[in-house]
Amino acid sequence: MRLTRPALAAAMLLSLPALLPTRALAQFGPGGPPSVGIIAVQKRGVTESQQFVGRLQAIDKVDIVARVTAVITERAFTEGGEVQQGDLLYRLERAPFEADLAAKQATVAQMTAMHRNAVLTTNRAQTLLNTPAGQRSLYDDAVAQQANWAAQLKAAEAQVRLSQINLDYTEIRAPVAGKIGRSALTVGNVVSPTSGPLVSVVSQDPMYVLFPVPVRTVGDLHTRYDRKGGFAAVKVRLTLSDGKDYPAVGTLDYADPSVTLGTDTITLRARMPNPLRPGAKAGEPGNRDLIDGAFVTVAVEGVEPVQALAIPRAAVMQDQQGSFVYALDAEKKVLPRRVRLGATQGTQAIVLDGLADGDSVIVEGIQRVRPGIVVNPTPAGPTPAAPKPQG
Repeated sequence: MRLTRPALAAAMLLSLPALLPTRALAQFGPGGPPSVGIIAVQKRGVTESQQFVGRLQAIDKVDIVARVTAVITERAFTEGGEVQQGDLLYRLERAPFEADLAAKQATVAQMTAMHRNAVLTTNRAQTLLNTPAGQRSLYDDAVAQQANWAAQLKAAEAQVRLSQINLDYTEIRAPVAGKIGRSALTVGNVVSPTSGPLVSVVSQDPMYVLFPVPVRTVGDLHTRYDRKGGFAAVKVRLTLSDGKDYPAVGTLDYADPSVTLGTDTITLRARMPNPLRPGAKAGEPGNRDLIDGAFVTVAVEGVEPVQALAIPRAAVMQDQQGSFVYALDAEKKVLPRRVRLGATQGTQAIVLDGLADGDSVIVEGIQRVRPGIVVNPTPAGPTPAAPKPQG
């Protein structure tokens, strides 16, 4: 049967839906706006925290130097161990100093006898002054001689004290408690005050951490904490170089009085406890977590939580202009909002500017939206994943 031209056209129109491929229909996806997970911005108690790079520093670090010239006869410590204040470190040859002390003590005995005789002579001369045999000149000479011997006795006693001091210097003791290093000289070597350091002692507990802070940030910290107690209103936590959080909490105790030129920073200092690790012994290497000179990450936190606008860090994206989030208006339309962020605490970011209490922010499904489209919002899950930075 042969179709006329009008009939053929009608047949083609009827068969058009069947000729459309399924992939052409699927190109537009299912009907309706995309679903997204949102959260309502609200104030909550958050712990303010700011991070800096710091370096650990021992409170006491002493180079041990010999005070007299003598031979080392004994080394009484274990290299790398810990010593207490007053512990014996080295013993030097004592015999020459003991002999010198004995000689000075003999001189004191001699001067004492001479002074005592001078006192007796003065007393006799004073008694004779009241008799015809007395002469004023003899009495005056006796008084002068007594004063002379008294002065010589004091000088001899001073020499005894000096000899005793030098004898005491033959025992070199730890001036502070801490970990002791390697000995520069062994037994049998002659040491003197010009020999240089024999060994160093580095205190261990507590420990300082020093970290530079930009001047602007120091001003923010003053504004935030001055009325709350200043240094007492913050606590310091550390993250070690291996990424482990240090369990002990420290306190700020010092700020440099001037700005470091070139970096425009002010150095702050905190005091950190550095106890022995559980089960460790005082003499073992690596028995404490904090080591003098090591780099650490310093977190300065408020002691008390503050009420602030906070959103999940997963809601924040970055481009060349800074941070922004996707918010919804009353018609469920997507609107980009520039935000200024404060400190980050865990998965939460503090919003200083750009959002208001009650605003709706997209947290889940960010990759499915673009500015201006209408979406289907639902409450977001508790732990959304952070998006990759854009721009």
